[in-house]
Amino acid sequence: MNRRELLKMIAMVTGGAVIGSEFLLDGCQNPSATMPAGFTADEIAFLNEVAETILPATQTPGAKAANVGQFMAIAVNDCYTDNDQKIFHTGMQKLKDACQKKYHTTFMKASPEQKKELLIFLDKVAIEYQKMKNDFDRVQDEKEKEEKTKGNNSYIKEQIPSYYFTMMKQLTLWGFFTSKEGMTQALKYIPVPGRYNGCMDYQKGDKIMVGLTG
Repeated sequence: MNRRELLKMIAMVTGGAVIGSEFLLDGCQNPSATMPAGFTADEIAFLNEVAETILPATQTPGAKAANVGQFMAIAVNDCYTDNDQKIFHTGMQKLKDACQKKYHTTFMKASPEQKKELLIFLDKVAIEYQKMKNDFDRVQDEKEKEEKTKGNNSYIKEQIPSYYFTMMKQLTLWGFFTSKEGMTQALKYIPVPGRYNGCMDYQKGDKIMVGLTG
């Protein structure tokens, strides 16, 4: 699996294109990210906890072992537009508030079961929101084509903002499966480039075979 295939997989899982994907692929900074906001150590610890709830450790390391929270902070600063950065930062507080309201405790102090229940709920909301956004975007794309046919090249499509939990889930998956832990322990890693073997043995219960390349 290469990085483009990984992005397609994440898009399928989350129902929409990966935000900032072109910059995640190239490892360069989004020129629209003009005002990167720093993340505190507590915020990175919080993001690690969110990521670990999404991808918990089992027989293999989870997202926290890969320090996905730190990756998320870097990706938001480097790959997101200013507007998406604001959504992400506001979303962290919304998630904290939702946990406090539902369980009367902070997300960091909530039980694993409470964290999982909350994120399952947010994931369902995110999926429905993304479906609505996709439908809206299709209508806008058609409207843009219609306006260009009329010669109106200055038409600007309306946009619905992304949902913050979709961002968190996408970055969790991207950060983990491009990390050393994700590539070499959670997955059965085949170094690429390397010697080609078109008939590798696979036993039931084996980890997924993947060689992650650029």
